[in-house]
Amino acid sequence: MGGYNAWAEEKEAEVFDDFLPIMAQKLGEQGLMEELCKGFRLLADPQANTITLKSLKENVKLLGLEGMTDDELQAMIAEGDFDGDGALNEREFYILMLRLSPSLMIEAQKWLDDALAEELGCFMEEVY
Repeated sequence: MGGYNAWAEEKEAEVFDDFLPIMAQKLGEQGLMEELCKGFRLLADPQANTITLKSLKENVKLLGLEGMTDDELQAMIAEGDFDGDGALNEREFYILMLRLSPSLMIEAQKWLDDALAEELGCFMEEVY
């Protein structure tokens, strides 16, 4: 996994545009999920219906990831591979895309903080 992290740190100086929040705002939830679904199908191995190292390697140019080693690409897959099968299924891909969107994660953190504050406020009222 260190391979991907090293690559990401090296790219840190480059500007990263987080388009997911813009897409979510323009397309709505359903539209965003449809676009993510299209992205998954574009990257996935059609036989396995998962994103594998092989299918990712076939699309590195499309993703602008030329020059990444197999270890770095596998580390990218491992970042979202919750079931440990070495590939990304559709659900894992969606979760990874949302998790890697800084703006969406900030918004989700705000929702969580607000919900916790509200819950703790209700709890404190009950105690006193």
